[in-house]
Amino acid sequence: MAYSTAEVVDTVTQDQDFISRTAIREIRAQIVTLPSIRAHRLSNTEFSKREFVLVRVRLANGIEGIGEAAVLGGPRWAEESVESIQAVVTRYLSPALIGCPAARPAEVAARMSRAAFRNNSAKGAIETATFDALARSLDVSVTTLLGGALRESVPVLWALASGDADQEVEEARAKLATREHRDFKIKLGFASPEADLRRLQKLRDEVPEMRRLIVDVNQAWSEADCRRYLPILKELQVDLIEQPLPGDDFEGMARVAAQSPIPLMVDEAAFSHREITRAGTMGCGSVYSLKLVKSGGLMALSQAARVAESSGMELYGGCLLEGSIGAAAHLAVFATLPRLPWGCEHFGPRLHVSEIVRDPLVIEDFHLRVPQGPGLGVHLDEDRLRDALRPS
Repeated sequence: MAYSTAEVVDTVTQDQDFISRTAIREIRAQIVTLPSIRAHRLSNTEFSKREFVLVRVRLANGIEGIGEAAVLGGPRWAEESVESIQAVVTRYLSPALIGCPAARPAEVAARMSRAAFRNNSAKGAIETATFDALARSLDVSVTTLLGGALRESVPVLWALASGDADQEVEEARAKLATREHRDFKIKLGFASPEADLRRLQKLRDEVPEMRRLIVDVNQAWSEADCRRYLPILKELQVDLIEQPLPGDDFEGMARVAAQSPIPLMVDEAAFSHREITRAGTMGCGSVYSLKLVKSGGLMALSQAARVAESSGMELYGGCLLEGSIGAAAHLAVFATLPRLPWGCEHFGPRLHVSEIVRDPLVIEDFHLRVPQGPGLGVHLDEDRLRDALRPS
């Protein structure tokens, strides 16, 4: 029987038997590899397969929760790799959490903070799996534990990142025709600015139905590049520019943002709440990209949204190309936010040739549906998982 919100609070905080039955008994971390439907290019890497870490948390009551830690082809986007995540989970975080009640998520987060510095992907995957197990124990959704859903779906864009303009034109047309995506993000920075802008011009000319156009420079431009090419981006009716300068160049971002007629989005520049506040107060951008990999946990991600808004930034649901498990974790938070004006980009599962869950996420009418049911609302397909596991 599912609990009401009031019953959830009473059970989680006061029922000592329930607290005992939700003690963490086992944590496992497994590396999963899934081939991609096409090459995906960023300013500093390219990959045709996705690797991530599946984390499984088992409670004393026998219920298991799942979480996912994603990286981009190794420690290139941040300091973590699938190998380091697996090692940190196994060697440091798991021993610190055995016996800790999942019914006390603040204690889970505090123990992880004491056991390891940063390592946000590893922590986020464990906290996701812990929330999933706790919610399944209560027969409610993770979204319920986080305060309850305000929406059942989120607008979702698609990223064009092969670098082949002809291929990207056909890809965008196909997404529009099936009513999956009408907003698009174009990855820049892996070619010269002139080549990137020619590609962008072709997309604008040949796919005029694109509603919203975001460009992600992935920290690849200089401040001089921005001054030189921003007028062209304006002519191409770009709606948002993501992190054009290196993440540590707060001053440069602030100067560019002050001159730009197009809003800038802060991504790699701000992981911690202190960094979010600094970026907002300095005027580095007017939009903030929310990511579990930056916040290190579902509760911290929800808090990051409030910090960003209080610092003057609108919210965007960012991703690190997570699969269905990681996307479902983000959606559990996004569903609770009063405002998410830029939608999300959790198209990651559609980049995989296959899935490791029985119930893939649903995209329809340009929206990503928030999974329903207990926990995250997604369930492992053990047969497919077996085929996708990296050999030990």
